[in-house]
Amino acid sequence: MTSDIKDTVHALDATAVMRLFPARPRLLALGEPTHGVETPLRLRNELFRQLVEQEGYRTIAIESDCLMALLVDEYVAFGTGTLDAAMEHGFSHGWGASAANRELVGWMRTFNDGRPLADRVRFAGFDGPVEITHAASPRQALTALHKYLAAQVETDMLPCSAETLDGLLGPDDRWTDAAAMTDPACSVGRSDGALHLRLLADDLVALLDAQTPHLITATSREERDRASLYGRTALGLLRYHYWMADASPSRMARMMGLRDRMMAENLLAVVERGPALAHGHNGHLQRERSSTLMGGLPLEWWSAGALVSTRPGERYGFLATALGTLRHQGVDTPPPDTVEGLLYELPEERFLLDAPRLAGALADARPARRVSPYFGYSPLDPGHLSGIDGLVFIKDIPEDEEASGTSRG
Repeated sequence: MTSDIKDTVHALDATAVMRLFPARPRLLALGEPTHGVETPLRLRNELFRQLVEQEGYRTIAIESDCLMALLVDEYVAFGTGTLDAAMEHGFSHGWGASAANRELVGWMRTFNDGRPLADRVRFAGFDGPVEITHAASPRQALTALHKYLAAQVETDMLPCSAETLDGLLGPDDRWTDAAAMTDPACSVGRSDGALHLRLLADDLVALLDAQTPHLITATSREERDRASLYGRTALGLLRYHYWMADASPSRMARMMGLRDRMMAENLLAVVERGPALAHGHNGHLQRERSSTLMGGLPLEWWSAGALVSTRPGERYGFLATALGTLRHQGVDTPPPDTVEGLLYELPEERFLLDAPRLAGALADARPARRVSPYFGYSPLDPGHLSGIDGLVFIKDIPEDEEASGTSRG
């Protein structure tokens, strides 16, 4: 068995990754089974550097707020602001505190210094402005889209005035009330004002699309891309708030599915620039249906990876990551009858495996799925191996490694 597994093992570098595919993926997704751990992030950083220098990748998109990430992109692409400001205000979920994320942003700024715009590396967030405790107000996205269009089209073509938007939006704390995450009655998502805003947002996005020939000549690619981001974010947030106000049993599953839909839309927009690396939780990037337990109830929805990978013409590659130990969270040596346990017996500390070949090597063994005592770590599902292109295995996470941000998926 061990010899069969060894035949699927490769050094973890860009060259070995590319050999897994018949052609370079337009979107290469690197998943992680837990958040807030530095070692996988540093491996991500090194892989991205190699992909940039050897394979022509020019964008990294991470599981962070897509609007906040604009601040980081401005810094790495144009030198706007400071590294400290980018880290403090450009990441959601508390991930600006990560030393590895800081190293990534610093390297990207250095790489871009003096390069022509077309050759610079770019930074993006592919998550919506959604936290586990609340969702953002659609104000920033809606007002920014309206402002962009108001500067380019006749006033009578706009579906409303900026003052009308402001009145319908009201105070932001109406939208961000944490109680609404668990109590639909506290959400404003189905109020008359919110329903009106959904219609106006749809009209604004339709106007943006209808004016494309004019906007291509009147504004820059940067401005148009940003306006499109504002449009899909506004619509995504208003849909999310609408279902937050729903009292049916499918409420949370619909919300989880809408979040991954926002992620998928952002990832598809990112690859319009060229080949990109995405980094986030395995559960969001996998080709399989995602699932979790929330409030003791099982939830299932289609992941962002599933949505992107089924889009015709998309060359999507998925590398999942599995860990041997995460001892500071109570995740000790994996049982020998699990995939992680079998890989833990190999001498290498970290490596890449051809996942479909590994699935074939383990077909007769039928390994069990590992059970984690820590809710923030998702063990590998052996049944998913055939849908994974490559498996990154990290044997041990240092026990003194500090976590940053949240453990949310």
